Amino acid sequence: MSKKVVLITGTNSGFGYLAAKTLAAEGHSVYATIRETKGRNAERANELAGIENIQVLELDVTDREGVKKVVSEVIEKAGRLDVLVNNAGFYGGGITETFTEDDLERMFDVNLKGVWRLTKAGLPQMRKQNEGLIINISSGLGRFSAPFMTVYNSTKFALEGLTEGLHYELKPLGVDVVMIQPGAFPTEIFGKTAAGSDAAIAQQYGDLAKVPEQIGEGMGQLFETVKPDPQMVPNAISQLIAKPKGQRPLRTVVDPATGNFVEDANQQVKVQYDYFLTAFGMQDLLN
Repeated sequence: MSKKVVLITGTNSGFGYLAAKTLAAEGHSVYATIRETKGRNAERANELAGIENIQVLELDVTDREGVKKVVSEVIEKAGRLDVLVNNAGFYGGGITETFTEDDLERMFDVNLKGVWRLTKAGLPQMRKQNEGLIINISSGLGRFSAPFMTVYNSTKFALEGLTEGLHYELKPLGVDVVMIQPGAFPTEIFGKTAAGSDAAIAQQYGDLAKVPEQIGEGMGQLFETVKPDPQMVPNAISQLIAKPKGQRPLRTVVDPATGNFVEDANQQVKVQYDYFLTAFGMQDLLN
C-alpha cells in the first residue's frame, strides 16, 4: 500500500486518537488536529507530536477560517492531500425536548457543519489530483434513531445524507466519499455527553426522565459482556485506505454488539437505491 497524506480531525481521544497512531505506524504521513493544544489537550497533543509520522495541528472544526488555514498548511507542507478522516464530533443524550435551539445548533455545528467545512476545503486539491478519499465517521444511529439520543441521531442522519450524495457525485472525479457506522464502543465520547439546557422540562416527564440513566447502565453492562474493542474502527479506516480507488463501499458497519440489523438495512436499501438512480437516469454513477 502506498503511503498517504492523511488529515484526521478530533484526535485528542477515541477513534481519532487511535486512528492517528494506527496510520502513523503503517507509515502514512498523519496530520492530527486537536483543539486547545496549549490548554486542556496539551498532554495528548504533546504525546502525538512525539510519534513518528505525526504532526499535530491546532483546529476547532467550527472555526471556518481555521479550517481553511489548516487544510492549506497540510497541502503546502505535503504537496497533496490524499485522505481526510472527519472524526470530530460529540454525543448528546437525554429528553429531546430539553434541548434548546442553541443546543441543537452547537451539535450540528460540530457534527455536520464541521464535516462540510473540512470537505469543502479539501475537495479542490483532491479534484486536482484526480484522487482522494474522505471518510466520515457516522454511526449506526445515523440509520436508525433511538429514543433519548434524538438530537445526536439527527446530526448523524444528516451526515449520512451528505455522505451518500457526495459518494456518487465525486466518484467520477476520482474522489471516494465513504462512511463508517460504528456501534457503541467504550470511548471517551460517553464521558462528554451533552445534555439539554432546559432541564426544567425533564421534571415534567415523570418516570420517563429516568430512562436516559437506565440506557447508560445498560450500555455499561453491554460493554462488560461483549467488550467491543475501539481499535476496530481505526482498523476499518486503514482497510478503506488500502482498497483501490472506486472500489470502496459507501457504508462500513463496525458494530460487534448490534451491527447485524444495520448491515441488513444497508444491503436492502442499496438494491432499491440503485433502482432509484437508474430511474432518474443516473445509472452511470453506479459504476
